[in-house]
Amino acid sequence: MHPSPAPKVRTYRGGDEAEIVSVWNRALAYDGISLDVFVRQVLCDPNFDPNGLILAVAGGQIAGFALAIRRLTPLWGMALDQEQGWITALGVDPEFQRMGIGKRLMDHAERFLKEAGASKASISPYAPNYFWPGVDRDAYPAAYHFLTGRGYTSAYQAVAMDKNLVRYTVPGDVRETMHMREAEGYSFPRLTSDRIYELVQFAAIHFNPDWGRAIREAVAHGVPWDQFHLSIDPNGEIVGFAMHGGYGGAAERFGPFGVAESQRGKGLGKVLLHRTLEEMRQKGLHGVWFLWTGEETPAGRLYLQAGFEITRTFDILTKSL
Repeated sequence: MHPSPAPKVRTYRGGDEAEIVSVWNRALAYDGISLDVFVRQVLCDPNFDPNGLILAVAGGQIAGFALAIRRLTPLWGMALDQEQGWITALGVDPEFQRMGIGKRLMDHAERFLKEAGASKASISPYAPNYFWPGVDRDAYPAAYHFLTGRGYTSAYQAVAMDKNLVRYTVPGDVRETMHMREAEGYSFPRLTSDRIYELVQFAAIHFNPDWGRAIREAVAHGVPWDQFHLSIDPNGEIVGFAMHGGYGGAAERFGPFGVAESQRGKGLGKVLLHRTLEEMRQKGLHGVWFLWTGEETPAGRLYLQAGFEITRTFDILTKSL
């Protein structure tokens, strides 16, 4: 055990960044980040408040951290949601574990959220800058038991999936489905400038505003338009879409992806998924992954049928404050 006096708790101040990232990468071995990611997803988040980044300091060094977020700016197209708070990251350096640091960090994080008006804390489905959907109990069993011991309960589970594309080819039945739909008047073009606004609105209205934001920012940041695949109905309207490379510039990351509820059951989602996988393979990508879906949802079953494998399972934990 590291010979140190009892840790003190303080909040973030400029200059802490590199040390926080170093502790993060030791504490969260399966979810390491770079300084660039920390700056982009924490410091540049419009909802970041230094008082919500709580640090434990022992012997002059950072021993642990907790990142609590509440909305200062509404998510595009949504209300401010002041009653909801999130704890998006929590970690204690292995040298300093079993010293009660995690408890003190969470006490401060929950107090910060409660004093800001939040009545509920979640770990950690915060849009747009979440790091993972919830707690991976297989990777961090001690953290899962620690949090459930504090009164957090699992609201639902999400799974991450991956697929190797090295030997990928489009299945014959997918091509047959596409040809059948095309004969009915559907089409499956790539994104063009005249469809950008329509696509943003479609995603925001039919799914959630954060998907509209993700598409808008991906286009603005230069994600190539051929990475957006559309399904157009016989009336000329967008009824589905799929994309990749839209989150943090990770070309192998798939999504968002969806088909209007009124158009489901026609295989449009299957066509969009496989058209995207085909394009990714043609660009030389060797794999595809995404971070969050429900295993038993229509999308989850479609992914499994397409050869994706579950790589992680997350519990989305919530607690009344």
